[in-house]
Amino acid sequence: MNKRLLIALLLVGLGYGVSVAQQDPQFSQYMYNNLFINPAFSGVENRTKFQAIYRSQWTGYQGTFDPGGAPNTGMISFNTPILRMRSGFGFFVANDRLGPVANTQAQVSYAYHFPVGKGKLSLGVRGGMFTQALNFDLYRAINPDDPNLRDRTGRESQIRPDLGMGVFYTSEKFYGGVSVNHLTEAQFNFGLDRLKNPLNRHIYVTAGYYYDLTYQIVLAPAVLFKSDFNTTSFELSTVATYNQKFSAGLSFRQGDAIAFLAGMSLMKDNSLRLGYAFDYIIRARAAKAPTSNELLLTYTLPYKPPVIKTIKRTPRFRND
Repeated sequence: MNKRLLIALLLVGLGYGVSVAQQDPQFSQYMYNNLFINPAFSGVENRTKFQAIYRSQWTGYQGTFDPGGAPNTGMISFNTPILRMRSGFGFFVANDRLGPVANTQAQVSYAYHFPVGKGKLSLGVRGGMFTQALNFDLYRAINPDDPNLRDRTGRESQIRPDLGMGVFYTSEKFYGGVSVNHLTEAQFNFGLDRLKNPLNRHIYVTAGYYYDLTYQIVLAPAVLFKSDFNTTSFELSTVATYNQKFSAGLSFRQGDAIAFLAGMSLMKDNSLRLGYAFDYIIRARAAKAPTSNELLLTYTLPYKPPVIKTIKRTPRFRND
């Protein structure tokens, strides 16, 4: 059943139209960053994990008028199980810079886990703040008398509350989830009633499967659909891992790029992992730099089994 579900999701994705215009940042290593996609992922792996990602989109891109301007994204996250409550906690801060616009979000998530068959079903919610900042000094108005830009200088920002929710299922071989973020659909107008910049709701559908090709090699195909209810796109990937230490794979982002993925686990218990993604742009290259780069660093705390207290009887006080 799990294999059929994954294949069905892949076929549905092939029927979606080409579009890459969502407001959330994108990550080529999305299969290792499920907490950003879905709050229900919080603690679902039963491991405490710290993670940092930095993405340089269109590395080396130069603006027409001013230097710089290439989008870049940074994110740090943390998630851990709360075993006694069958639940999990997560937190992340992400900053996405796109020329004169900078979006920063800080989100706290909580998920409750249910045993379902041989797997685990998780229901999660998240809440936090979404900040949008504009640097008016970086805008070049076609009309110098534009009332939206006249006498506006420097950097201005606005903060709005943000909410999201999701469901996530995982088992030994399969995982999948659906989430909807930015439920509040916050609007940013920077003091101008005629200026509206709404933050659209985003829906994510993700799935993956682990296939033991040999005793030491595991293949992990994955798919991600994302939409802001105006535009939709999908990503497909396959990553092979050797001896739980080294990984390599390919990913395809609809209408945008092909990415090469590589990773390596360090330390004796594989608790530290380095990941890298190299994107090669395949569409609209005239308006972009041809490559993007993404670095991932993950540290997982060593697993400690729960301590089971044993009853020690003293013969001196026994009556039997």
